[in-house]
Amino acid sequence: MKSRVYIETSIPSYYCEIREDAESVAKKLLTREWWDNHRQYYELVTAPPVIDELERGNYPTKSDTLELVRSLPVLEMTEETEDIVDEYLRHHLMPKDPKGDALHLALASYYNCRFLLTWNCQHLANANKFEHIRHINTLLGLFVPILTTPYGLMYEYQGEK
Repeated sequence: MKSRVYIETSIPSYYCEIREDAESVAKKLLTREWWDNHRQYYELVTAPPVIDELERGNYPTKSDTLELVRSLPVLEMTEETEDIVDEYLRHHLMPKDPKGDALHLALASYYNCRFLLTWNCQHLANANKFEHIRHINTLLGLFVPILTTPYGLMYEYQGEK
């Protein structure tokens, strides 16, 4: 059985990135490497907030970015996921933007996604925040997804040799 991966907004965004600074190019190359050569080992899912974020604004790669997630199964927003977001905000786990990072984490946790794939290393894939996330999810009786970047999922686990 394949591990489920929640695809957060930054993944399709960086796949289609056009900025040419070193950090953006590096993230684009790593994202493309993972998407093109490693994603088949996982069950990918996304959610309405990702699609909503990608549909907002007018940017040159919008149609290509949306096309990447168009065929992915979309997790359903529920009253329970909204309650989880409220708890995250109450515990100061995420910024007060309920349509943003807290919602991505709530959906990935509620739907038992093994991984939440993101380039958001400030609020999500941040080792310094992980203990707080683990603590709150445990208090709420929720699964704790591994929060990682594409680089973290590039190499298949081979076990001890």
